Amino acid sequence: MNHSPENEKITDSSGKISRRRLIKLSGLSGALAALSPGFAKAVAFLGSDQSSNAVSPIMQQLSAYMSTASSRALPEEVVEKAKQHILDTYAAMISGSGLPPGRAALEFARAYGGKEIATVVASKIVCGPIEAAFANGVLAHSDETDDSHGPSRSHPGVSTVPAGFASGEQYAISGAHFIRAVTLGYDIGTRVSMSLGGPGYQAATHRSTHGTAACFCAGAAAGCAAGLSAEQMRLMLDYTAQQTSGIGAWSRDAEHMEKAFLFAGKPAGVAVMTASLIRSGWSGVEDIFSGSDNFYEALAPRENGAIKADPSLLVDKLGERYEIARTNIKKWTVGSPIQAPLDAMVIFFKQRSFTADDVQKVVVRVATDEANTVSNRDIPDICMEHMVAIMLLDKTVTFQSVHDKARMKDPAVLKVRAKVEVLADPRIDARRPRREAIVEVTLKDGTQLSEWVRDVRGTADNPMTRQEVVDKARDLIAPVLGSAACTALLDKLLALENLKDVRELRPELQRS
Repeated sequence: MNHSPENEKITDSSGKISRRRLIKLSGLSGALAALSPGFAKAVAFLGSDQSSNAVSPIMQQLSAYMSTASSRALPEEVVEKAKQHILDTYAAMISGSGLPPGRAALEFARAYGGKEIATVVASKIVCGPIEAAFANGVLAHSDETDDSHGPSRSHPGVSTVPAGFASGEQYAISGAHFIRAVTLGYDIGTRVSMSLGGPGYQAATHRSTHGTAACFCAGAAAGCAAGLSAEQMRLMLDYTAQQTSGIGAWSRDAEHMEKAFLFAGKPAGVAVMTASLIRSGWSGVEDIFSGSDNFYEALAPRENGAIKADPSLLVDKLGERYEIARTNIKKWTVGSPIQAPLDAMVIFFKQRSFTADDVQKVVVRVATDEANTVSNRDIPDICMEHMVAIMLLDKTVTFQSVHDKARMKDPAVLKVRAKVEVLADPRIDARRPRREAIVEVTLKDGTQLSEWVRDVRGTADNPMTRQEVVDKARDLIAPVLGSAACTALLDKLLALENLKDVRELRPELQRS
């Protein structure tokens, strides 16, 4: 082979990567034709030998950003948003402690034991950080109380907060460091999912967007809490990619147990373990997002052989657009697709006084993927028809009512539920990943009520106030820990940036 300087020249006279060099860097000229425009654009941007273990510009930018996140000041509004999401996630952990997945998680942590380093929330257990992160993750997603991120179709908080907290306790980080670790987790995990196609990724591959995003959310948070360098962050991403798992069959889980494992517990526990391994000197592949047999080649959807992914989204507006600010806090403790219909019912109740007996029919129009997720499910808080029936009967939805599974067989509830029809609507499909719904109520006197809820309460376009988030948290925490402990916890979390050591949260997070 001719290795003349001309053939090895990377750029042309204009300073751009030459076509000949780009083809050589990619391995084959024909390979470019099999890539999506976004992926091809990213390959051109990478500009490194894809068959080697070289580090691409995308990975260099990403890992550098991740390694400096622990000391990088955040905008005040982002700090406030992060504190609200941390509070909301702890509230989900505490309220989840009485539900079957939560009880199982506590029993696991109690039986497994381990060195007393990290806090298991809503218990008296102090154990190893890996086990604590796992247990707290399952607690956080024992039901549908936690936050959600539409563009990535994920639940970032339930893996990010437990992983960042357990690693934070392990390395005695400050509250400000914890906030930054959590914010980084939201930024990285959601971007990985979006680079794969966001909500369409699961439909195309049968893999779980929630499981994929959760691994990288937790990995980034744990890595930040552990103080990993840029090189170590690249290895953290490598090991996280190797552990990415989850398939769409989670939707068949009737007890929320497997869902809590996939969305939260497993990613959080594994992330804490991986951060410890990398910190202790383990080696690996420095750029899992490029080169042969990379993350996208293995997992990205394909269409007619073309990879449908855009790795450049990993660093798109990183440090400018904070994904935690685009993450929804749920007003109602039910599945995300049910939020808009419940908002619509509240609007109807304000417009007119009527009872469930006055209703002839309710039609709920949502996106196709949402209808498939929440229509006629066996779990109360992710069953659209059941929750609309409860709202009609009770005029509200509470944490207690959404977990009263016995009411799913109550004849009075079933009578009302029979009036509710859930339909997939192409108008809502066109608005995805927004969580919108059209609700139409027909009363027996012929009155027609209709509402298209475009901005669900708690979303980025219609956010809850701090007081609303606090009120929600108090309703979830006080019944478990008591009013005094709840108030003390709220005070600490709302001033989290002033905390010198996150281990100071332990007394308020545990049962006395």
